Amino acid sequence: MKFWKKLASAALAASMVIALGACSGEDSDVGASDAAELKKVTFVLDWTPNTNHTGVYAAIENGYYQEAGLEVEIIQPPEDGALAAVGTGHAQFGVDFQESLAVALTAEQPVPVTAVAAVLDHNTSGIISMKDKGIDSFDKLEGKTYATWDMPSEKAIIKQVMTDAGADYEKLNMVPHPGSDAISLMQTDVDAVWVYEGWDVMMAELAGIEYNYIPFANQSPVLDFYTPVIVASNDFLDSDPDTAKAFMSATAKGYEFAAQNPSQAAEILVKHVPELSPDLVKKSQEYLAQQYMGEKSAWGAIDEERWSAFYGWMFEQGLIPRELGNEGFTNEYLPQ
Repeated sequence: MKFWKKLASAALAASMVIALGACSGEDSDVGASDAAELKKVTFVLDWTPNTNHTGVYAAIENGYYQEAGLEVEIIQPPEDGALAAVGTGHAQFGVDFQESLAVALTAEQPVPVTAVAAVLDHNTSGIISMKDKGIDSFDKLEGKTYATWDMPSEKAIIKQVMTDAGADYEKLNMVPHPGSDAISLMQTDVDAVWVYEGWDVMMAELAGIEYNYIPFANQSPVLDFYTPVIVASNDFLDSDPDTAKAFMSATAKGYEFAAQNPSQAAEILVKHVPELSPDLVKKSQEYLAQQYMGEKSAWGAIDEERWSAFYGWMFEQGLIPRELGNEGFTNEYLPQ
């Protein structure tokens, strides 16, 4: 599902131009003999590094993976995405999205991956627009111009929130998304753009732009799905569950550190990815500190009812060919 990858690209374009090949190892004094004893794990991103990934960088920087006997290498996704890299065994873990996973699980040849943690506890995406456009609720999209990626799930979500708000989806003018960043695009003839609050909205605030932002999850509970998630190779989970649990334990520690120490976490991410804007990372990190765990006392757990409800909705909308129920995730590898 290319929409989510393209959306991430547009969100990041205004703040960075980066060609990161890989980042591996721990910032520590571990010797060559000790390093040789560490088990290597490869982690593939969904796109270029951003604050959704800070917990992994924090776990590297703070030595959590090393303490767990692991050496973690972070890599960029191939052209066909993180799910393909994990499903084919080129990476043991990666970042993707619940909606993409549904398509992968119901494909003619299902991708052998499982979601093992929620990066964020709630869906933080929605629609942003210039304040003077007056789009402060989804019914106000009627008659407006929206930049679309022309993807089935994207359109189904837009239709759902407009219908729930009593608006006529057929009266929404959709134009092709040019791929530019949301902040630039919303200042053109385009009225509304799909964004992620933790990045694009923070970018708008730093730019001093007066905007309206409407989150999808507030309009329809079924749209409070998990985006993004950490996925793992089924073969790896079956063959080496102890290493999988060690990785997830250290990763959870990294995200909980980021939640409790947003300023330090921002510094860690910028240290590892200096192409990022320090101001944007800091502001984004302060916001996401409240989102990594949400109302939970620990990071990562996926709620079965919310997971299944969204997959039920996807089936009802004809976005997947069969019902999935609670397929595709497990909390088994998180710290108990």
